[in-house]
Amino acid sequence: MRYASITGRLADLGGAKWAVHNRAVTRQRAGDRILMLTIGEPDVPTPEPLLHAAITAMRDGRTGYSNGRGEPALLRALAARYSARVGRPVTEDQVLCFPGTQTALYAVLSGVAEQGCEVLVGDPMYATYEGVIRAGGAAPVPVPLRADAGFRLRPADVAARITPRTRAILLNTPHNPTGAVLGRDDLAAILDLAHAHDLWVISDEVYEDLVFGPTPFVSPMSLPGAEARVVVCSSISKSHAAAGFRSGWCVGPAAFCARLLPLAETMLFGNQPFIADMTVAALEAPDLAAAGMRRRLARRTALLADRLDGVAGLRLHRPGAGMFALLDVSGTGMDGSRFADALLDAQGVAVMPGASFGPTLRDWVRIALTRDDAVLAEAADRMATLAASRPAAE
Repeated sequence: MRYASITGRLADLGGAKWAVHNRAVTRQRAGDRILMLTIGEPDVPTPEPLLHAAITAMRDGRTGYSNGRGEPALLRALAARYSARVGRPVTEDQVLCFPGTQTALYAVLSGVAEQGCEVLVGDPMYATYEGVIRAGGAAPVPVPLRADAGFRLRPADVAARITPRTRAILLNTPHNPTGAVLGRDDLAAILDLAHAHDLWVISDEVYEDLVFGPTPFVSPMSLPGAEARVVVCSSISKSHAAAGFRSGWCVGPAAFCARLLPLAETMLFGNQPFIADMTVAALEAPDLAAAGMRRRLARRTALLADRLDGVAGLRLHRPGAGMFALLDVSGTGMDGSRFADALLDAQGVAVMPGASFGPTLRDWVRIALTRDDAVLAEAADRMATLAASRPAAE
């Protein structure tokens, strides 16, 4: 039988990257005690006021079809949120609602890049970015994010990889998996490059409310000259501990949203009105979950640093935001994949190999900070035990 070419482009970009996680889940279901530090899911339940808003909306009959752009109240709330943030009017026709950031990114990338185009993206990158770029036929062009630069995307590295085929720069700030936050000057320089080469800037800002380090969050949408070429994607999944509700959006130029609307309608034709009502409630109460998460994420970062940094050849990168910390394991004589496999087999701890997020992290693992302190401390001690048991020359 014959298949569309998209199935080939995405063939190796699905669950294979999550092999260690899947193996850990299998062992857990078999009854083994596994300390799971693989997934970035909020460590608190969805706040009660949001559940109440969703339940009330369902009981009020808000369970029918929506429209392709989004429910009017949610469009108004998002326009108000971004108007306040960027300091200029953002109108409802600059917003499209989607079931989660992932769907928003898929639609946005499909709308700006296709066969023969290139999209610049930091390496390491979130595991699905290569897929959302390749789905439409475009090619991802990795821009190395260097540990000695704090894993921040450097404008000079972006400039060196721009070609006549480049169509967009995909940013993720705060960044998954590194926790790096881009400063205003770097963003301004990247936006200057976009102007000079007529490029789109797509900014995934799902972790914007989880900044706990010294660098404040800045959206490229707030910079002068961003109006015509910056598209922001985000959701309430992380900030409001509402990952399973799948409520996200994109905000960009009105002309862009008008062009993208038929694609959004073809994909899904609107998300659920009761979830839209819940999202409005979330936008009106930004710190229902995020403030507590920020405190815990900062505390757990310090906990890992105390127990792992400089121990048995291990080196911890302190994130400034997000739900993860990176651990350099090269001093153990193992790369990240071997370390993650050995850690699961010998110590019952599941972490993500850094290579799942790009070759730059070949010698690293990603540790989720979303387990309680006692579990994280135990897991860190087990990592240190594994590292100490492996001679560096191995």
